[in-house]
Amino acid sequence: MSNILNFRLISENKLYRRAVLGMMALLMSVGVGVATAQPSEAGWLDLIFSGVRVYQLSNMSDSQEVSLGKDINAQLVRSGQIKLYKDAALNTYVNDIGQALAGASDRPNIPYTFQIVEDDAVNAFATMGGYVYVTTGLIEAADTEAELAGVIGHEIGHIGERHAVQQMRQAAIAQGVTGAIDVGQNRERLINIGTQLAWQLPNSRQAEYEADAAGFETMGRVGYDQEGMVNFMQKLVRRGSPPEFLSTHPDARNRVTSLQERLETEATPSATYGMNSSAYSSNIAPLR
Repeated sequence: MSNILNFRLISENKLYRRAVLGMMALLMSVGVGVATAQPSEAGWLDLIFSGVRVYQLSNMSDSQEVSLGKDINAQLVRSGQIKLYKDAALNTYVNDIGQALAGASDRPNIPYTFQIVEDDAVNAFATMGGYVYVTTGLIEAADTEAELAGVIGHEIGHIGERHAVQQMRQAAIAQGVTGAIDVGQNRERLINIGTQLAWQLPNSRQAEYEADAAGFETMGRVGYDQEGMVNFMQKLVRRGSPPEFLSTHPDARNRVTSLQERLETEATPSATYGMNSSAYSSNIAPLR
């Protein structure tokens, strides 16, 4: 009987060790997939938990992303990096355009906040959690509502594809922040990273093309003439030096070409709204 018991104990111990080793291998594969670790600088358990935390950061929930985006927005405003334009009528106009597009986007289940930044530069950007920003300079540079909608749709596309979350994950790894986002001390650092990403760092070539495609499709669903998106980019490229929101890794001319091809093959025939330049000029009268 004791031999049987000993045999069972030995077998159970082997199974336990195999399970533990298997779990370690799985967790280590997460860590190795996102960062190169140096065994001399950390113990095995440190490496395992580091991999788990990076995995948590890249898989934050919608509510966590919205909460973090709210704090990033607050820091952008509080620090003076952006100055919000206060005219109520124009903010309502831009918000109405944005909310219509957001509701028809690939990610309509989070709250969206659309804000105007008082800046003569032609620029637009977005951060995680549904926060989209367009400058007064960009609004003035557009000639029709469809052109403005194209830019806003592009930024919503970034949010839909969770590009800011992906960027934060990469930046956090580079800066050694691998804790889960609900850890107090790391949250402050993540907010700082998110603020930097929103205002200073461009998206990748793939991210820009994905956002262009998503914005183009969303415009069609709402009924905006998708030619407006192409027209606006063409106009800005013809000016010479492309503005900041076009000065990313993909050449702006290549992005225009890609959108022109999409317009010829994938445009929504019934989407014709937003091309009245007189109506647009009236709606943005506070800037003119």
